[in-house]
Amino acid sequence: MLSQWMKEKDIEMSFLTSTESVFYLSGFYSDPHERLLGVAVFQEEEPFLICPAMEKEDAKKAGWPYEIIGYSDIENQWEIVQKAVSKRVNKVTQIGIEKEHMNVERYEELTKLFPGTSFVSAEEKLRKLRMVKDDKELSTIKEACALADYAIEVGCSEIKEGKTELEVLAAIEFALKKKGVAAMSFSTMVLTGANGASPHGNPGQTKIQKGDLVLFDLGVVVDGYCSDITRTVAYGDISDKQREIYDTVLKAQLAAVEASKPGVACSEVDLTARKIIADAGYGEYFPHRLGHGLGISVHEYPSLTETNNLLLEKGMVYTIEPGIYVPGVAGVRIEDDVYVTENGVEILTKFPKELQTIR
Repeated sequence: MLSQWMKEKDIEMSFLTSTESVFYLSGFYSDPHERLLGVAVFQEEEPFLICPAMEKEDAKKAGWPYEIIGYSDIENQWEIVQKAVSKRVNKVTQIGIEKEHMNVERYEELTKLFPGTSFVSAEEKLRKLRMVKDDKELSTIKEACALADYAIEVGCSEIKEGKTELEVLAAIEFALKKKGVAAMSFSTMVLTGANGASPHGNPGQTKIQKGDLVLFDLGVVVDGYCSDITRTVAYGDISDKQREIYDTVLKAQLAAVEASKPGVACSEVDLTARKIIADAGYGEYFPHRLGHGLGISVHEYPSLTETNNLLLEKGMVYTIEPGIYVPGVAGVRIEDDVYVTENGVEILTKFPKELQTIR
């Protein structure tokens, strides 16, 4: 698919360097930090993978069937790239790169290797390829979602008067480690009371008290694929205002799930939820998009915003996560991961969304 796109665009080589794209194309997952990691793809010629020499055996084990070039810390990896490319193509006039990922230093190295070459963004094509999941990808994401459900269950069981956000967070991640989870999709969030009114708040030493809403936002990585779930629960009796906020978010979330079908625009799904929240008088307190694509990255294409007219199609996986955040009062977000089917969506995260009250 990528090679066909390159033929259509007269791109002789694509050199892709993000951890996510390398994993998508090769099955090899690595974060080499400052070291170079890349996959070179050509129209007809055999691709190659370049990585630190210390990771070459891991790349073989991952199943990459083509050439793997390992380099040491004292070698010039760019000269190695040039030699590998020159074995495959005589002339390079256009190179596909990930412009969002490639830094200036690496861009300058490529311009030295291939003077006079123009660079084409490969992001749009890669996003479209990754946007629709196959059965194997879906199965893996479902595993990650089941573990995310378990994590919320653990979090709820850990809620006690006087426990801090970080204590609950630690219990969640420890329980997941015992299940064999090596990595989270992102930094786990446990926010209590007024802290929940910060959509991307940082858990700390705040203690849980009766009458608090407690917000969990977390995700689990399984075989390179992410899940992402948010649930907000009550600890003891909450105020009428807090319940009103919760009920409004739940109504918006359920409506957005119902609106999700192949052929429906992302904007329509977003606006379905946004209108409910705005009509309830909380429009200004819903400051973010409705959701985002999900897969190898926790934030993938597409973005579900009121301005994105991309049509949903079967095989997409994305989040639906409306929220209301009233400073000094409460924050509520309810998030599911969904898979687009022929007629609607399958909800992959199963933990109950009706308000759970912990006594």
